[in-house]
Amino acid sequence: MSDSILDLKPISRTRRNHGLEHATMHVLGGKFPKVPLAGHSDPIGFTIIGNVSTEDVAEAAIEALKRLREGQSQLAVHKNCGTNFAVSGAFAGLAAWLGTIGAGKEIKNKLARLPLMIMLATAALVAAQPLGPIIQKQITTSGNPEALELVRVETAIRAGQKFHRVFTEG
Repeated sequence: MSDSILDLKPISRTRRNHGLEHATMHVLGGKFPKVPLAGHSDPIGFTIIGNVSTEDVAEAAIEALKRLREGQSQLAVHKNCGTNFAVSGAFAGLAAWLGTIGAGKEIKNKLARLPLMIMLATAALVAAQPLGPIIQKQITTSGNPEALELVRVETAIRAGQKFHRVFTEG
């Protein structure tokens, strides 16, 4: 029996794939610093979107897995992760909503609160900055790949963009 919901197989696999995706993005970013990249993870692997070769993605994933196994767990956290944006957005949205409490239903009263709502949302964005990486590290990624193994990389081109699908097992 699992000790935590995070230990359930599909969640654990997604977290480990997400960590490996980030580590792969760090390796690719070091080799191709000017190439825009994006990624998405799930229980069966991850996808890297960007104009790099299949071989580059495969080599970066191999290197990333090696480095994670060597204990470089910090590679599982990435500054451009959607977790960071979601945490910041949730905090800012909640803060702005709090600014409307007591304003009534009239738009004029709500518009009068706009400066307050902007100030609260801005303060929330500042406060949320350190939380995204913490939530990544503790919840949405894992820097320990455990038995995760790379299976294959497949590339497809859609609307002129390369999608590199990395399949994993373990």
